[in-house]
Amino acid sequence: MTAAAEAGAADWTSNQSGDATRSEQMIRLADELFEATRTLVPVAPLRNRVPDLTLDDAYLIQSRQLERHLAGGRVLAGRKVGLTSPAMQRQLGVDSPDFGYFFTDMVHRDDDAVPADAFISPKVEPEFGFVLKETLQGPGVTLEQARAAIGAVYPAIEIIDSRIADWDIKLLDTVADNASCGAIAVGATALPVSVEDLTSVTCSLLINGEIRETGTGDAVMGDPVAPLAWLANVLGEQGVALEAGQLVLPGSFTKALPVVAGESATAHFGDLGSLTIRFV
Repeated sequence: MTAAAEAGAADWTSNQSGDATRSEQMIRLADELFEATRTLVPVAPLRNRVPDLTLDDAYLIQSRQLERHLAGGRVLAGRKVGLTSPAMQRQLGVDSPDFGYFFTDMVHRDDDAVPADAFISPKVEPEFGFVLKETLQGPGVTLEQARAAIGAVYPAIEIIDSRIADWDIKLLDTVADNASCGAIAVGATALPVSVEDLTSVTCSLLINGEIRETGTGDAVMGDPVAPLAWLANVLGEQGVALEAGQLVLPGSFTKALPVVAGESATAHFGDLGSLTIRFV
């Protein structure tokens, strides 16, 4: 079992010993979302069904699903940070990001044909993809340490999807639902840019070759490396490290846009490079 799974299992066991009835309820919700990931049949918002649901509960629900996926043989490829822009935080009424995970079988490459019917209601976000050259484990990770741990920066697209019906989500719903992660795509060639210069990088999101949204790196928590440090510290409090070789997506330059079969999505970083995927 990986460190992430061990930490999740430990948290889950602790929760069960404290309140068996509530733990059984959380397990049922986790299993519902796990099945929704498999069947693509969404579930009703969790916040409406458990009025006293907490953020800790939501992350336990997420962790339970991670355990089941890993037990089934899926391989963790990395982590994603979401809700890093002020606009998204205002929309969900929060003041901090959230995080989720993705597996090797969720990773697409440049010019891949991505089956649209593998998702319920997909949207795309342009992002950086950080490949770590050394392990990061908090608490106490600084921005400087996070920068030093980045081995390469790639163009990336996150395909977000919601197992909550009709995208009717607030923070607790999306956290429980693996931060609405559906899949990711990452380019084959690293962007020729210094980690210190990421805040000034411009990226446009194109749908079918048409620019629809544009943002700069400082839209991602003021500095795209800040979510990486935040994630390392949050996971570090659980005894979990971000391992060398893992891929971390720190958050979107722009708002997410919906996509359907027959459309392409491009994250265009100007002269630095780009990444395109096609939905079929």
